Amino acid sequence: MFPVSALPSSIPPSPRRPIRELPDELISQIAAGEVVERPASVVRELLDNALDAGASQITVRLASGGVRLISVEDDGLGIPREELTVALRRHATSKIASLDDLETVGTMGFRGEALAAINAIAELSILSRFTGADSAFALDGRTGELRPVARSVGTTVEVRELFFATPARRKFLKTDATELAHCIEAVRRHALARPEVGFSVWHDGKLVEQWRAADAREQRLADALSDDFVAKSVAVEHVGGVVRVVGRAGIPDAARSRGDQQFFYVNGRFVRDKVLSHAVRSAYEDVLHGQRQPIYALYLEIDPSRVDVNVHPTKIEVRFRDGREVHQAVRHAIEDALAAPRAGDAVAPSGAPQPFFKETPLPESASWSQPAMNFVARERGAGDFEAMWPRRTDELGHAPDSTPSHWPLTDAAPMTFRAPVGLPSSPEEDPASSAATNEQAWPLGRALAQLQGIYILAENTQGLVVVDMHAAHERIVYERLKTQLDGAAITSQPLLIPATFAATPQEVATAEACAEVLPTLGLEITAFSARTLAVRAVPGTLADGDPVELARSVLAELGQHDASTVVQRAQNELLSTMACHGAVRANRKLTIDEMNALLRQMEATERSDQCNHGRPTWRQLSIRELDTLFMRGR
Repeated sequence: MFPVSALPSSIPPSPRRPIRELPDELISQIAAGEVVERPASVVRELLDNALDAGASQITVRLASGGVRLISVEDDGLGIPREELTVALRRHATSKIASLDDLETVGTMGFRGEALAAINAIAELSILSRFTGADSAFALDGRTGELRPVARSVGTTVEVRELFFATPARRKFLKTDATELAHCIEAVRRHALARPEVGFSVWHDGKLVEQWRAADAREQRLADALSDDFVAKSVAVEHVGGVVRVVGRAGIPDAARSRGDQQFFYVNGRFVRDKVLSHAVRSAYEDVLHGQRQPIYALYLEIDPSRVDVNVHPTKIEVRFRDGREVHQAVRHAIEDALAAPRAGDAVAPSGAPQPFFKETPLPESASWSQPAMNFVARERGAGDFEAMWPRRTDELGHAPDSTPSHWPLTDAAPMTFRAPVGLPSSPEEDPASSAATNEQAWPLGRALAQLQGIYILAENTQGLVVVDMHAAHERIVYERLKTQLDGAAITSQPLLIPATFAATPQEVATAEACAEVLPTLGLEITAFSARTLAVRAVPGTLADGDPVELARSVLAELGQHDASTVVQRAQNELLSTMACHGAVRANRKLTIDEMNALLRQMEATERSDQCNHGRPTWRQLSIRELDTLFMRGR
């Protein structure tokens, strides 16, 4: 760093220069700085053009990570000879011709900047044969020379020596391997949007990635992301007003520490948007633990006139006319997909997905002896089971589900689980002995015993099921409370002395616009003066908190997102606390009947795979895994 004494005390004014138009070459290089960040940016732009041309097969060839060579070859419509030279001019495009076209863009490209910008910083050439033409022509971007060549219908764009005209930009590029990875990711994003198109990527003469044309989106997802992605996700299909959301959303167990498997498309265009990201995160609030990132590939379809894609030169950002409408549709789409009980479809500790299956009821006499239970507890240890669940602790390091309960479900009171209608609450009521009901699906199987007063051990056709009874019952109670509340307002507690604070114009405007919504949150916020707000009431359960901080947080949320989202989040946080205290505690001894009733309720409860803090409620240990523990078959 420079010493402070070496820095000038003030910056001298620069000499005045006349206002004049910039030369075309400099304008193109400035535009290139916005459009072309690295080789992957060029790949993205050229793929957009290939798809707009109706290509069914696209081949990308790279050298040195795309720095030395980027070639994108397609079998689309091609470009007529007389339009080839025009294609390299700034703002030349066939995609739009009027403002109306710009407001309803239905193509991947439309700005007419890409080819001109790339030509300004690299050596570019275009080989194309238009549909119905007798021959193909090649255009040299440097010299403008146009000559006949041999080629089938379609277009090939070659870009060599990227940033040769701006060597300073080239110094910011990473290693060839890093740039290659970014190029492959750019192709992958396009491949996920267009499963009917085949893609292949070659690097230094070797095939490094290939995705053949697929009939279904799920097949392309499996090919481009992995079979595991499809196995650990659920189908999303939702129509809300003018918005349609389809795709796949990962189950909570598939969440990752990084958001590297999150793909969102708007009318076929990969985007990164704060409204969409927040909507997805809101939908996963109830089922994700900590900062885990969900996996998803979602496709939003909306009238092009209701979304502005002309926000950024890279076209990766969009702006919705009604962001709240889109936010609500996306959130509901994912919530509905995740809500269906998936007991029996969770992921085993080894990572292998467990499919739904039919249960063959066990004989009434089937049980584990106490010596066998002692052996399992000694050999595997309760700590091994607890490692499967990231248990929460309070400030003193104590697990809250092991503390005495002051709610109705106390150790002194008999524990009762009410089974849902149509499901037996105990083995004695089980009608499975009859042949007609022998195939009834019981994904979580039949309870065998309780381990350390914490876990329920059950047997199903896959093997051993281990259930965290507090986490499982907590979700059941939580969902029941949400159903009972069903949108009712949160009880508020008036403040003896209103808490005033200096508010920003945005906060004042939000408080006035949401005057009818705030009471449903248990809040009363009124204008004390033109620049001061007063908090006069807060939710009863939060009466001991900081009312000003609470008001600011809620107003910030209301200013950006749908009011119903904020209301639901506040209600759910309160109900979550109630459910945690109302659920059965650790060290509660349950009978076999009570354990089976809990399993049946889990199978019928939404989001029962996770408690409302995002911890898993159960795990499957397959027979193969148990055989491995005892080295059977070796």
